[in-house]
Amino acid sequence: MEQEFFARNPIEEALHDYKQGLGTFTQKMPDIASHYNAFTEACFKEGALSQKDKQLIALGISLYSQDEYCIIYHVKGCLDQGASEQEILEAVGVTAAFGGGAAMSQAVTLVQDAMDDLNQLKQ
Repeated sequence: MEQEFFARNPIEEALHDYKQGLGTFTQKMPDIASHYNAFTEACFKEGALSQKDKQLIALGISLYSQDEYCIIYHVKGCLDQGASEQEILEAVGVTAAFGGGAAMSQAVTLVQDAMDDLNQLKQ
């Protein structure tokens, strides 16, 4: 029997929803999911760029493309890889230079909320 999940905040709920959806997709399309997961794992491995740098890049791309689930996921990735709030906000600034108001609006709302909520979960 599956245990019922109670999110402590909206960001945790969004992450849970994403993981649940990914699990369902993986059950229905295991070949595609396994190849996609292997590809993304290879892309995010430590290399000439650190994993933290790769998460900051991914956050910028997520903001530019207005993908809210990926924004949340990569804010978490940035924090998990030790990025400071200042580093995240600088990456957001670079993204806003290219993505304009749409990227900035996500930055001053969703990115800030995600950082706050995820940091509260760590406590």
